[in-house]
Amino acid sequence: MQLVRQTGLILRRTARTWYRSPVAIFVGFSGPLIYLVLFGPLLEGSLGGDPWQWFVPGMLMQLTVFGAAYAGFSLTPELRNGVMERLWVAPVSRMALLLGRVLSDVAQLTLQGVLLLAVAVALGFRTSLPAMICALALAALLGAGLSAASYAMALRIREENRFAPLLSMLLLPLMLLSGVLLPMESAPGWLHALSLANPLTYVVDALRAITAQQYATDDTLTGLAVTAGLGVLCTFWGLRAMAREQT
Repeated sequence: MQLVRQTGLILRRTARTWYRSPVAIFVGFSGPLIYLVLFGPLLEGSLGGDPWQWFVPGMLMQLTVFGAAYAGFSLTPELRNGVMERLWVAPVSRMALLLGRVLSDVAQLTLQGVLLLAVAVALGFRTSLPAMICALALAALLGAGLSAASYAMALRIREENRFAPLLSMLLLPLMLLSGVLLPMESAPGWLHALSLANPLTYVVDALRAITAQQYATDDTLTGLAVTAGLGVLCTFWGLRAMAREQT
């Protein structure tokens, strides 16, 4: 019970920063929104079928990955200003310090995902409400793991000017190889082979299968397994990074 109470306290403390500034919600999903509004309509009729069915899940994936991966930026000023040092010596468990922040990030990402899907529906994207809920749940699971990993990296690097270039170097190829913009099936053989080595590819495929209301396919189950595995590994990494801090 104490862990739950402490996690709730950290969650409220962290969520207060973006709750008091709603503009941050819209800034966070402005990138995928611009792609959705300005790039999505160009795809209609270009590759056959309904391009919204594979493009919208890709934008949900982009929103989740970038939003969660940059979550660690909120930790760096607190490390620099001594806020975290005071928390290290407080009677608060390291797990609560991590979980509270991660849950706050997941709540923010989920809200942004709902807004993104609402815009997508207005533009012509069609799926069922249960499919959208399942897609948001899978995205939230991925976001939780990547958020924990981001805090682990922030504790290691501690400087924004080193953190940002490293994330950009890692995320850009991972996102392009996952097929968020275009299906990788149409890529050259060597590029498609590289995409198969990217775990995010399987999550994108799962999101597309779910929004197509295909819940028990190989793509969905594989993507769920990969997401769960990434979540466990990243959370363990984040907890170890928190535990290494001096009390």
